[in-house]
Amino acid sequence: MPVISIIIPTYNRSSFVQEAIDSVLAQKFVDFELIVVDDGSTDDTHTALKKYNKSIKYIYQRNKGVSAARNTGVRESSGEWLAFLDSDDLWKPKKLTVQYNYLKDNPTCLICQTEEIWIKNGQRINPKKRHQKQSGQIFKASLPLCIVSPSAVMIHRSLFEQMHGFDESLPACEDYDLWLRISCQYPIDLIQTPLIIKRGGHNDQLSNAPRLDRYRIQSLYNILNSNMLTYDQYQSALFMLQEKCRIYATGCFKYGRIEEANYYQSLPNKVRIMTNETIII
Repeated sequence: MPVISIIIPTYNRSSFVQEAIDSVLAQKFVDFELIVVDDGSTDDTHTALKKYNKSIKYIYQRNKGVSAARNTGVRESSGEWLAFLDSDDLWKPKKLTVQYNYLKDNPTCLICQTEEIWIKNGQRINPKKRHQKQSGQIFKASLPLCIVSPSAVMIHRSLFEQMHGFDESLPACEDYDLWLRISCQYPIDLIQTPLIIKRGGHNDQLSNAPRLDRYRIQSLYNILNSNMLTYDQYQSALFMLQEKCRIYATGCFKYGRIEEANYYQSLPNKVRIMTNETIII
């Protein structure tokens, strides 16, 4: 049984995913299994990955989205710790070693991430201040947008299963959703060393999809209607939902999507009310 299970979801990224796999196989830490979940690729991914033979566990499934691909990988894995790597990202050779040693030295920590290097269209760039990562109790800081990178995370299997994994109903921002559910109850530690290379600028990135905030809005609405939040967390999340709905509805009105605009304008009013630590339906 390996200590760490690594899951790479991929879809029509034959060349990218090979580079991602190579960065895992170059790790100094060796007690791991690598599972590549091909989410219905129609390119030459299947043929290209045959060269890895027994170095990876290859799973092909019909196209269900990145959340389903990651969840499939976890179900087929056996490690105590889980690590994810997007097929267009890379790991530095000491990534697993540094992260696993940190978790051994901090036994109460169930999830951590590392810093990262951003590459866009082949050029290194500096992330904007709003993307700056934080450590510890990061729920409120995570509300505007995702500040946890899947490729940088290592999480204990028990915590992932407790949270029921990635929400397969979300075609994007599924990571934002999971980190909110985790960070409202658990600290997410940050290792300051940049140990992943995050590559952007290509056309098929989910982060380039239009109208992404509707998925963040859905995540906020879901968590506000759960029993997971403290009163202070609820207030912060409700304010963020109201702001995102206001901005999104304004855009809908501007482009003539009146029915959609009306839906998002009224959505915050449908949230369960929380007063004095008590949920009122």
